[in-house]
Amino acid sequence: QVQVAESGGGVVQPGGSRRLSCAASGTITSIYAMGWYRETPTKHRELVADITNFGGTNYGDYVKGRFIISRDNDKNTVYLQMNSLKPEETDVYYCLYYANVWGQGTQVTDSS
Repeated sequence: QVQVAESGGGVVQPGGSRRLSCAASGTITSIYAMGWYRETPTKHRELVADITNFGGTNYGDYVKGRFIISRDNDKNTVYLQMNSLKPEETDVYYCLYYANVWGQGTQVTDSS
């Protein structure tokens, strides 16, 4: 059984940066794709970015050029570097291990 745990959330100023981490643990027999999602006001989780086991990436249109997803397979960890954050992007960010395993989420909060 696999679990994922997010970290790195906190208070950020508009236009600032933040790096989120998501670590997978447990019985990991294969390297799966992993992704970051955020929850909209209507409770829909939309893709922010994801990354395949080989490092192929995919981004939501609204974060292209500002966010960077990366992974360290030796540590079973995925990172999301968020730059030039917008006030409307202060959400709960969830990590998904693409074996249908979700994390509990980490909150990014606007300081203004």
